Order: sequence, then C-alpha cells, then structure tokens
Amino acid sequence: MKVGLLFGSFNPIHIGHLILANYMATNTDLDTVWLVVSPQNPFKPSNTLQHEFDRLQMVTLAIEDNPNLGVSNIEFSMPKPSYTIDTLTYLQGKYPSYEFVLIMGEDNIPLFPKWKNAERILEYHQVYVYPRSGSVTEALPDMPNATFVKAPILDISATFIRKCIREEKSIKYLVPDAVAEYIQVHKLYQ
Repeated sequence: MKVGLLFGSFNPIHIGHLILANYMATNTDLDTVWLVVSPQNPFKPSNTLQHEFDRLQMVTLAIEDNPNLGVSNIEFSMPKPSYTIDTLTYLQGKYPSYEFVLIMGEDNIPLFPKWKNAERILEYHQVYVYPRSGSVTEALPDMPNATFVKAPILDISATFIRKCIREEKSIKYLVPDAVAEYIQVHKLYQ
C-alpha cells in the first residue's frame, strides 16, 4: 500500500486541506492519504493551537465520508515538538509493508534543509510537492526523490478562518458543515 502523509496542525481543517488530500489520493499513484495531526510543529508557536484532540476530532468529522482519506494521531504519543523523520521512521516500523510518501507544499522547500535529518527523508521516502500561492519553485533543487504534482491552488488559510470566527463572520464553505458545527458547539477560536 502506498500512503501519502499530509502533516498539519489543522487548526482548523478547511476545504483547502480536503481538496488537496483528495486530489493527491485520486490523481496520483497513492492508494490513500492520511492527514497526520501534529500536536506541535517545531516552526510554529504552540500558543495559537487548539487542543490536539479537538483538532483530531475536526479532521475525523471532515473526512468521515471519504474512503480515500484517513486520519492519524500517531504524533500524540511521540516527543514534542514533532519531527517528520521520527514519525516516518515510527510508521515504517509499525507498517513495514507500506510505502510512505511525504506530501508538502512548495513553500516548505526553502526550509526543508533545516528539517531534522532532511537528507534521510529524501533517501528513504518519496516527496510529493504541491504548488502554493505566492511560491515560485520551478525546480526541486537537491531533492532527487521529490516530484512536483500540479494540484489545484486554493488560497485559504486556517489563520483567515480563525480571524473570521473571532470577528463573528461566516465560515460557511470554508470548512465542512460538521467542522463548523463542532467549532460553534465547543466555542473554539473565539
């Protein structure tokens, strides 16, 4: 089984994440895409994050009707902050017959050499790079195991959605209805 891994804070998950994950699952050689909820990204401040279990529940609600997608909380039991290489190593040990592919936005390419053991990621795993608004990567330098995938570009951000919620503006169509309801019921991001 060839599994794409889309890591993220998903704070909250939104339609851009879902379109990208589904596109990768249905328009590449991947059998499925797992959305890996990261408790803490080493490059992002943790004080803006909702609790990891709320974010996991929102992802679960968002993908419940899509057999092409899965959700993983694998990093919840790992040391924080989460490092991609550690998660990939753990998953490969747990599922030795699976092939794991890292899915990342092209805006991460300039930072990629600073990732923990970036060279090991490229040595043992394929990387599928998708376009991001404002990024201009025409080639993938020093990334021999990387493939550029022309997925749709959607300029939607969780930051914008959180701002809408704080300003009491509608988030309809930006997140699935079940996620909007969860946010409202649990009074998240207010």
